[in-house]
This record gives sequence, C-alpha cells and structure tokens, in this order.
Amino acid sequence: MVGRSLRQIVWARLRRDKLAMFCLVVLVIYYMIGIFGPVIGPSLGLDPYAFDRAAISDRGGGPIGDFGGISAKHPLGVEWGTGRDILSQLLWGLRISLVVATSATLLTVTVGVIVGIIAGYARGWADMVIGRIMDLVLAFPFLLIILALSNVMTDRITDLGVPPGNPSRIAYLIIVISSFGWPYLARIVRGQVISLREREFVAAAIAMGSSRRRILFTEILPNLWAPLLVYTTLLLPAYVGTEAALSFLGVGVIPPDTTFGAMLANSVSYFRVVPTYLFIPGTILAILVVSFNLLGDALRDALDPRATH
Repeated sequence: MVGRSLRQIVWARLRRDKLAMFCLVVLVIYYMIGIFGPVIGPSLGLDPYAFDRAAISDRGGGPIGDFGGISAKHPLGVEWGTGRDILSQLLWGLRISLVVATSATLLTVTVGVIVGIIAGYARGWADMVIGRIMDLVLAFPFLLIILALSNVMTDRITDLGVPPGNPSRIAYLIIVISSFGWPYLARIVRGQVISLREREFVAAAIAMGSSRRRILFTEILPNLWAPLLVYTTLLLPAYVGTEAALSFLGVGVIPPDTTFGAMLANSVSYFRVVPTYLFIPGTILAILVVSFNLLGDALRDALDPRATH
C-alpha cells in the first residue's frame, strides 16, 4: 500500500466535505468574475459608467419600475439619480474589493511570517524588541488613523509614482490594512516557531552547520504552511469586510468607480424606498464572506491530525 502525503490526505478530506467543495466552487466563480468582469460586462452590453436617463424618472431621479428598475436591460436595476446599471457596477466593484483584500492578505502574510519566524527563533533582545513593536502597532486606533491619514497618505503615494485618484486610494487601502494586520499573524507564527525550534530536525540542522537563513526558511517554514493556510482563508473575508466598511465611511474609491462598501453607503439614502439597493450588494458580499469562512473551517478540520474523517 502506497503511503499518502499530507497534501493528499487533506485534499481527500476536503473532497468528502460537500459544503466545503461548494464554497470552493463559489469562490472560484467570484474570482473568475472579478478577473474577467471587465471583459464579461461589455460582451453583455453592460457599462458601469454609462448613464441611462430613460431608466429614471425626471422627478427626483428615481428608477422607473419596481425593485429599483429591474428589467431585461438592467437585471439588477439601476442606480438612483444616474441610471447606471447595478449589475455592471457589481462586476467592476467585485474586482476592486478582491484586489484590495487579496493584496492586503498576501502582504500581511509575508510580513507576519518573516517577522514571526525571526522573533520566535531569535530569543533574547531581538525577540523583545520585535514584541514591543508589535504591541505598539496593535495599540494604535486603526480606524481613526486610517481616516485621518487618508488624504495625506494618498498624496504621498501619488508622489511616489502611483497614478492619482483611485489607484492611489487602492494602494493606500492595501498598505494601511496590511500594516495593522501583520502583528496578529506574527504572534501566531512566533508561538509556532518557539515550539518548533526545540524539535530534533532543527537541532540536527544546527549540528550540521546549516546557516540561520536555511534553518528558518528551509527547515522551519515548511512546517508552518498548515496554520498559515487556515489563517489566510479566514483573513481574506475579514479584509473584504474591512474594505467594505472603509468604503462605506468614504475612505475607499471615489465615483464613478465603486465597491461593495460604496454601494452599501449609497443605499442608505434610498433604502426605505428601494430596499434592493441594500439587499443585492449586501447579499453578494455576505455569500463571499460566508464561503471564505466555511472553507476556512473545513480546511482547519481537514488539517487536524486528530480528525477521523
């Protein structure tokens, strides 16, 4: 009988979890739409920047028809006051939300892993200094700082060569979200490394004269991929929600571009008249976040060596 690797065991357990596989398919669809949305939209005749004055009333700019102007031409309705198609805005907004969440997650994981490994293996004064830096970062009021520094930092990012407007605002969101997120992961990695550095394979590598870099990133890092994978699947939905909340507060992209948070913010003014403005983007965002969370839970169970799947 041929033995199976941990990767094969985990995949076999996930495949038996129908809910996890369904969530995985949903997430793949979301990412495919986010990647190819700008191609899918024009092929369907959708343009998020086109104003359809015929779809809104001359008095007040409200949509003509029920449920926010849902029709064959506008399957999810139109925006109040402009007549812009809601479906096309969701296609473009999903891409921005996923770019921010995915980029911030990758940056958080990279910084958190490097700092956590060094802190857990170094001991002594290096561990103490890194620990105090993490405490300092966690002590700052995240929401107040990101709101206060928005205009200043986007101008500085523009000065560094990033195009002004939404590109600089997206870069700011990625940088600031990951800047306040890495200490949590670094603490988890540090705790794992503290236990791993006493294992026999690390002692053997030290006895063989391996360099510290090789010990950290060749011997220890491969043993961290399981908790890192689980943490990443849980971090992504958290960052999707964070981006939506910041866009809701006005820190995100500016019109005519949009994200889920911006659409939810705009729905506040018209929610009592047209509830679909809130329910449509809110439901799509909720499905995305729940799919990530359920997949993360299933992955954590599949990686548990005590599981008896």
